Amino acid sequence: RNYEQLFTKKNPEEVEEGQTFIDNLNQDSESIITAFGEPELGKATVGEHFQFERKGYYAVDPDTQSDQLVLNCTVGLRDSWRKKQKK
Repeated sequence: RNYEQLFTKKNPEEVEEGQTFIDNLNQDSESIITAFGEPELGKATVGEHFQFERKGYYAVDPDTQSDQLVLNCTVGLRDSWRKKQKK
């Protein structure tokens, strides 16, 4: 699971009349990616953390089951390559 900004505005309480901060929730704040890894990853326990090259640091989530490992991004790595390509 990768996470982005939770709100679409810097100050979520800046809302138009008749709205609440809930209206500023980013519907795309969570993305779930299906991936494959080394078989040893299947032995990971809740709270263990890993670094995946060029992606970031991930921790094992309590939602993990014996047949499905769930990892949450704790620190993403900057994508400076993409910025260079835009120039």
